[in-house]
Amino acid sequence: MLYGDRKTKAARRWAMVGGGRGSQIGYVHRCAALRDRHFDLVAGAFDLDPARGRAFGADLGLDPARCHADWRSLFADEARRPDGIDAVSIATPNNTHYEITRAALEHGLHVICEKPLCFTVAEAEDLQRLAEEQGRIVGVTYGYSGHQVLEHARELVAAGELGEIRLVNLQFAHGFHNTAVELENPAARWRVDPRFAGPSYVLGDLGTHPLYIAGMIAPRLKIRRLLCARQSFVASRAPLEDNAVTLMEYDNGAFGTAWCSAVNAGAMHGQKVRIVGERASLEWWDERPNQLSWEVQGEPTKILERGMAYLHPAALADDRIGTGHPEGLFEAWANLYDRFALAMEAGDEGRPAPVHYPGIAAGVEGVRWVAACVRSADQGGVWVDYR
Repeated sequence: MLYGDRKTKAARRWAMVGGGRGSQIGYVHRCAALRDRHFDLVAGAFDLDPARGRAFGADLGLDPARCHADWRSLFADEARRPDGIDAVSIATPNNTHYEITRAALEHGLHVICEKPLCFTVAEAEDLQRLAEEQGRIVGVTYGYSGHQVLEHARELVAAGELGEIRLVNLQFAHGFHNTAVELENPAARWRVDPRFAGPSYVLGDLGTHPLYIAGMIAPRLKIRRLLCARQSFVASRAPLEDNAVTLMEYDNGAFGTAWCSAVNAGAMHGQKVRIVGERASLEWWDERPNQLSWEVQGEPTKILERGMAYLHPAALADDRIGTGHPEGLFEAWANLYDRFALAMEAGDEGRPAPVHYPGIAAGVEGVRWVAACVRSADQGGVWVDYR
C-alpha cells in the first residue's frame, strides 16, 4: 500500500508546458505529480497568452520569474539556472507534441507527454532514438492504466490462467460529441481540426487508451495486420472521424476488435477491455474501475474488488486507501506519476526501470496503430500489414 512516503531520493524540479487556467487535464497532471512528493512544480509556460500564463503561475504560488512566456524561453532560461528544471510535462494540443518533446530531450530533460506522442511514425521513432541517446525517460499519459485491478489482470495473463488468448475486444465509445459541440466548446474544437489533432480524432484521442491497456495486460500479443473503417457522422468533422471500428489479427492467431466513438448517444464513458482465453475471460470497465470481472468457464462469474487481499501483490502495491473506499482517476494518474518518477531516477543512475510504465515505446506504438488504421480506412477499409 502507498502511504505518501517518497520512494525516490529527492523531488524532481518539474515544469509544465500548457495545462493553464481552465485546463481540466492540467489540473489532473498537477494533482498526480504532487501526490507522492516525487515532483516539485517550480516553473512553467502555461498558456499561449504570456500574461495569462504568468498570472496563472502566480496563482499556483510559483516565482513570477519562472513563469515563462513560452516553452522555448522556459527551456533556455531554466538551463542557465543551477536549480533549473530536470523534468517537464507537456499538456498542449497534439500538433505541438513532437517539437516540444524533441526540444526538451535536447535540453536533457525527462519528459511526460500527453498522447498521441506526435503525428507520424517517423517522428515517433525519431523521439525514441533521441530519448535513448540522451538517456532520458519519455512517459506517455495513458492515465487509465494506473488503476490497480489492471495489475491483477496482467498477472492472471502472465500466469497462464486464461490459457491461450483468442479474442481481444476494446471499446472507448462515449456520446458527448453526438452533435457539433465544437461550435461552442473551444476544448473540443481543436480535437476535430486536422491542423491541431493530426490524422484522426477518436482513433488517437480515445482508441489508444484501451489499446495500451490491452498491451499492458497481455504484452506478448503483437498485431500482425488490421482493417479499419471510419465515419464522420457529424459531417463538418470530415476528414477526421467521430466513429471507427478496427479489426485486428494477432501473431498468435488471436482476433481483436476496437470500437472508438464520440457519438455513442447516451453513453457516459464507455471504455472497456475484454480479453478472452481458451479457459477464462477477464473484463474491465472504466466506469466501474475498482472491479475486475473474472469469468472461468463452468464457474460463476467473480467480481474482484480493489484492495482485497486476494489480489496479486503487484495490484496491492498501488493501493492508496483501505478496502471498500472507491479510488478513481486521480489515484490512477498518481500511480502513473509514481512509476514515471521511479523510472527517471533509475535512468539517471544507469539502472533499468524497476517498474513497467507507458514509455516511449508505448508512444510509438500508439502512433503506429493510428497511422495503420487511417491507412486502412482511407483505402476503403482493407487489410494492411501492421509493421
